[in-house]
Amino acid sequence: MIKRRTLAKEIADQGRITINGNKAKAASNVSVGDTLTIQFGQKLVTIEIASLRETVKKDEAATLYKVKSEEAVNE
Repeated sequence: MIKRRTLAKEIADQGRITINGNKAKAASNVSVGDTLTIQFGQKLVTIEIASLRETVKKDEAATLYKVKSEEAVNE
């Protein structure tokens, strides 16, 4: 979902990622079946972890999660 590790860390440090409803830190562990909610600007994306691997190719990365919902955030 987030293509650069440094950007993912920034988003997590800002409290814009939750794992199963709990605020996540950059070093948080995830497991298969966990639900992540990520706020991208004015969009809230909820995904479910489908698979975990140590290494993955860029074009295979999207197979590791399922998008459950995308919604606009009204602030």
